[in-house]
Amino acid sequence: MDDQQLLRYSRHLLLDDIGVEGQQRLLAAHALIVGAGGLGSPVALYLASAGVGRLTLVDHDTVDLTNLQRQIMHTEARVGQPKVESARAAIGALNGTVEVHTLAARADAALLENLVAQADVVLDCTDNFATRQAINQACVRQRRPLVSGAAIGFDGQVAVYDPRQPDSPCYACVFPPSQVVEEVRCATMGVFAPLVGLVGTLQAAEALKLLCGLSPTLTGRLLMVDLRRTEFNQVRLSRQAHCPVCGA
Repeated sequence: MDDQQLLRYSRHLLLDDIGVEGQQRLLAAHALIVGAGGLGSPVALYLASAGVGRLTLVDHDTVDLTNLQRQIMHTEARVGQPKVESARAAIGALNGTVEVHTLAARADAALLENLVAQADVVLDCTDNFATRQAINQACVRQRRPLVSGAAIGFDGQVAVYDPRQPDSPCYACVFPPSQVVEEVRCATMGVFAPLVGLVGTLQAAEALKLLCGLSPTLTGRLLMVDLRRTEFNQVRLSRQAHCPVCGA
């Protein structure tokens, strides 16, 4: 690290669990963020501020006025722009040393297979069940840790699925691909603005811990957040032997 980096990341360097070695791991790391909206905003900004050296963001959508209530990476001046380009501007203003790659495209299976293989950690910041399953499948095949987040109304959840660990479930162990899911969207159900900030920040924290080699992580646990009551609850998750994605 040069003098500027030593100064910029000094508060990380003071932490015994991170220090110089951990910060160097972050600087050399590559994170894939799928979704540049409510969850993707705090995820991208915190990973960039923490010094993750390379970020790849995937999102097919454009910035809309209704996004600004919660998607803190975007601004009024960038309404109408692709979200990934708005994200690039926000990240560049925060930390110009981060290498940012963007794709204004839907995250289909073929695209994810290639992108996941190049990443050290993957963050699912989407709101679509089929896309979540596709991300999970790619992570299992490529053996990449997945940090999953979801938020709607006043309720959110965060989990880590790490196929490098033999006892870790995958997303499909918990939410089978065959189950019938009624898509719940912010446009129809609403979402409490700080909720996505909280869930996305927790996702960023778990990703940074994975990249630094810190433990324990949320692997094998589902953290549930209820901001109406300001309650946090955990559920233990088990790998399913007959899971169609990670099962033997």
